[in-house]
Amino acid sequence: MQRLSITASLNGTTLQFDEAAFARLEAYLDDARHTLAENPDQAEILADLEQAVAEQCRKRLPTERQVVTLAELEPALEEIGSVQVPDATPEPEPAPRSSPRRQLEQVSEGALISGVCLGLARYLDVDVTLVRIVALLLLFFTGGAMIIVYLILMLLLPFAAPQPGAPPIGKLPAKSREFVEFVRGKLSTAAG
Repeated sequence: MQRLSITASLNGTTLQFDEAAFARLEAYLDDARHTLAENPDQAEILADLEQAVAEQCRKRLPTERQVVTLAELEPALEEIGSVQVPDATPEPEPAPRSSPRRQLEQVSEGALISGVCLGLARYLDVDVTLVRIVALLLLFFTGGAMIIVYLILMLLLPFAAPQPGAPPIGKLPAKSREFVEFVRGKLSTAAG
């Protein structure tokens, strides 16, 4: 006497397997159980795995047959794949991406005068309005000495490269830039 099919319940889904398919399924699930032996979520993962096997077998089972054979089970198991446990040693945390080092520079696009305040705002990662308000307050509290500091920064700070999609340079910032380049040129010829 030969047994024609074996009934198996895979996470609540009942399917019938021929002996060869059932033996293969048992070996597959035993291997998964062994692989997940140390995993605290073993029961949940195995239940999900059984559900996936049942769905894959049902999808491959011809409508005229009710018994899953090795011909349907093997491709189903191949599609699901074998259970693998990641290394027990945790991977080192990736180093935080260091943003490129910001450089203090004048930003002419969108500037009101020369771009010193806009450059400071970008460097400090604050709103440019805040920097402009602080500059105005310092202008009043220093009795105008802030103008000298601004002019020195204008001459010392390099100009930022134009950003794509940035607003065009206004008339005053363009004139300020010409002035700065003129003064730098004169200073470099005097020094050289």
